[in-house]
Amino acid sequence: MPDINNLIPDIYHALETGKNMNSVQNRASLEKFARTIYGSARRALSEEDNKERSKKNLRMSQIGKPDRQLWYDMQEGIEPEPISGQTKLKFLYGEILEALVILLTEVAEHEVSEEQKEVEIEGIKGHKDCRIDGLLVDIKSASPYSFKKFKEGTLSSSDPFGYIAQISSYAEAGKDNEAAFLAIDKSNADLALLKIEDVHMINASERIQKVKSMITQPSPPDRCYSDEEDGKSGNRKLAIGCVFCPHKERCWSDANGGQGLRAFQYSNGVRYLTQVGKVPDVQEINLG
Repeated sequence: MPDINNLIPDIYHALETGKNMNSVQNRASLEKFARTIYGSARRALSEEDNKERSKKNLRMSQIGKPDRQLWYDMQEGIEPEPISGQTKLKFLYGEILEALVILLTEVAEHEVSEEQKEVEIEGIKGHKDCRIDGLLVDIKSASPYSFKKFKEGTLSSSDPFGYIAQISSYAEAGKDNEAAFLAIDKSNADLALLKIEDVHMINASERIQKVKSMITQPSPPDRCYSDEEDGKSGNRKLAIGCVFCPHKERCWSDANGGQGLRAFQYSNGVRYLTQVGKVPDVQEINLG
């Protein structure tokens, strides 16, 4: 019987020694992988993709988001910032990597079942990634910074994207008291398996009930994060949790004395300033 605790060395071993890819099972896995990445690429390049993203249906994958961001997500007439081509490419790359992890898992002779099985709690639906060797697993592709949380086991103490809430809902729906994240580092293909026991999970039903009530309120909850000092310049910038939010410009429209956010292109990325005491000596980006 395959043991998920041996999954990562088994994947690397399969890559190092090779497998019979003409077997019926491995050919089927390859064909499934090809169909999956075909679908991902087609959706990313389709005109219909933007319409699908604009739907205001609450899903299990969203319940871990910060309250204010989720409130904006669910309001009719409030559209998020357009997704840039670079960001859509990042999403597509992540989906391809996650499909590749499934392929490698199967070729390494571990059992994958219940792929994208629909589950439901409190009327809210979601699709779990899969089970591997019987264990509920959510597969994540991550930047080196985020990957460290899976590798070092610190996700439960720093989870800005709400991954724990997401996997908790899948676990509650399936009556699982244990689950795991299987993560891949986008930059160097390192793999990590992080098990999550029920003591670290949230009560998904209670969270969903709270979210349902919160998104019907006429005004948004308090901001998810405070802004931060930007070194010793006297400037203040968005916290990392706000930087990637698609509602940051609307949420911080009162920044800079009502002027709104100001963005500056640094060598390591765009910095969004809520207060400019000293204008940075780098290019300013027009957000209008």
